[in-house]
Amino acid sequence: MILLQISSAQGPDECMLAVNKALERLIQEAEELSVRANILEEERGLRSGTLRSVLVAIHGKNEQQLFECWNGTIKWICESPWRKGAGRKNWFIGVRQFEPMPEMKESEIRFETLKASGPGGQHVNKTESAVRAVHIASGISIKVQSERSQHANRRLAHMLLGHRLQQHQNMHQAQIKAERRIFHHQIERGNAVRTFIGMKFIPQN
Repeated sequence: MILLQISSAQGPDECMLAVNKALERLIQEAEELSVRANILEEERGLRSGTLRSVLVAIHGKNEQQLFECWNGTIKWICESPWRKGAGRKNWFIGVRQFEPMPEMKESEIRFETLKASGPGGQHVNKTESAVRAVHIASGISIKVQSERSQHANRRLAHMLLGHRLQQHQNMHQAQIKAERRIFHHQIERGNAVRTFIGMKFIPQN
C-alpha cells in the first residue's frame, strides 16, 4: 500500500480545481491498472469542486507503476474558469508519497469493530468491517472503513493512528494539517512530471 497526498500548495482556486481533477484522473488510471484507490482524508476549497489537499491510499499489483507516474509536480494548462481573459494559464500542484509514522505496539492500542456507515446499502449496514483504533494512554482514536475486509481496515487504522498521535504530541490541534503541508513550499514549477490540458484534464503525452 502507498499513501499519496495531492496538494494545491499555496496556489489559488485554479490549483485547487486541478487537485480535484487530478484525483479523478488518478482514480481512473488506478482502475485501468487494477489498483484500488481509496480516499482517506480531504480538505475542500471554498469553491465547489475544489480541493486544497487529499490523501489517497493505492494498493494492488501495479501500485508502484501508478505511483511513479504521479510522484512530483503536475502542470495543468487551462484558462481560468473564474478569471476570464487573464493571462495566466499554467497551474501547478504537487503529488508526493505520504510517509506514516512508525507503527506502535499492538499492546498500546485497543481495536473495536463496528458496522460501516455511509453509502453501500445492506452490505455496508450488516458487515462489521469498520475498525476503530484507540490509543489507550491518550484516548486518541481513528475510525477506518475504506477497505472491505476488517483485517485491511485494522492495518490502515494502526498506521494512521500512529501518525495522529505524533501530530497530537507535536502541535496544537489547529495546526495538525500543517505538518502534512510542509512540502507546499517545495513544489518545483517548470519541472513537471506530467502535464494535462484543458477542463477535461487530458494528458499532454
